[in-house]
Amino acid sequence: MLIGIVGKPNVGKSTFFKAATLAEVGIAPVPFTTIKPNEGVGYVRVQCPEIDFKTKCNPRQGFCIDGQRFVPVKLIDVAGLVPGAHTGKGLGNQFLSDLVQADLLIHIVDASGSTNEEGKMIQPGTYDPVKDVKFVEDELDKWFAGMLKENWVKFVRQSLQKDADKALAAQFYGFKITLDQIKSALKNTKLEGKKLPEWTNEDIQNFATMVRQMSKPVIIIANKIDISTAKENIERLKKEFPNYLVIPCSAESELALREAAKKDLIKYIPGDDKFEILKKESLDENQRKALDFIQNKILKVWGSTGVQNCLNQAVFNFLKYMVIFPGGVHKLGDSQGRILPDAFLLPPGSTALDFAAKIHTDFAKYFIAAINVKTKQKIGRDTKLKDCDVIELIAGK
Repeated sequence: MLIGIVGKPNVGKSTFFKAATLAEVGIAPVPFTTIKPNEGVGYVRVQCPEIDFKTKCNPRQGFCIDGQRFVPVKLIDVAGLVPGAHTGKGLGNQFLSDLVQADLLIHIVDASGSTNEEGKMIQPGTYDPVKDVKFVEDELDKWFAGMLKENWVKFVRQSLQKDADKALAAQFYGFKITLDQIKSALKNTKLEGKKLPEWTNEDIQNFATMVRQMSKPVIIIANKIDISTAKENIERLKKEFPNYLVIPCSAESELALREAAKKDLIKYIPGDDKFEILKKESLDENQRKALDFIQNKILKVWGSTGVQNCLNQAVFNFLKYMVIFPGGVHKLGDSQGRILPDAFLLPPGSTALDFAAKIHTDFAKYFIAAINVKTKQKIGRDTKLKDCDVIELIAGK
């Protein structure tokens, strides 16, 4: 799974990325601080099965705090998009190409209205962030259409002996677009029975828009809620885009909390609405003021900084993935004694056999049965799994 982070320059994309991953990236109040894409690992949060088994886990990847397990997910932060990106403006084609493997896009918007269309700093409240959502969506859709229009005549000629859906699926090979999504897009745009040579430019654009929405869904992150002008704009965003999830966010506050927690100055579980100061005497005046602001103006008002909420919503609510833990009825640890060391993200509808294949091809090849460790019931290869199941696999040779 790969989640892409998009938006115009200087809206807080790299700050969001660093807050989610604690990776070292360039952050500066100027456009195009990011040129090459940043790739890193963020985490989704679930309740750890250690609570059910009254034990303490030892994650091999990710981490666990007070029974809250953080499972890795890949993130990519591409350089800021500007109007005309699909034509190559601002190196837009290069940046958009970095997103072809993304399963979902997080669109970071400056909800405070303090950056103009080019990503330059202006007076808060003087720019309408609604424009950013429209222009980024437009750029993404035109980018998809451009992939189709490129060599369209040659593509149509070579596709005459093929079914249109299969030909189109082949054209988007590498974009993580399924044949079922192609078929649905054709149906929804009423192009099912229309032969490819008869398609107009409008048909191409409508189809491209539909397949992009299906294969690259977008969550809107209304960033910079630490600036007072954001609140009114967030309501406008929700009203203007009722079919989109709009999440209020302060990436800067989340980054400050995670950095403080990393230095053991505070205890903070990402996604919580509070934190505990551990070393008050180690904080200087500016740090105390910053933490007080975050607690009273961000967490108490908004419920969280929004960063963890965004990742969880993306993976669990939009993509419908689930977390499955390998384990044994009589032994939750691995050969090195680590308890519940692994956690895997699986797509919706995954079965016990799918889980076996995820761990190792031999487990799937020699699959005999599986056991739900929580219920101690044996399950078959076609049994669909549920979020946070702990599964023991039984395989032959």
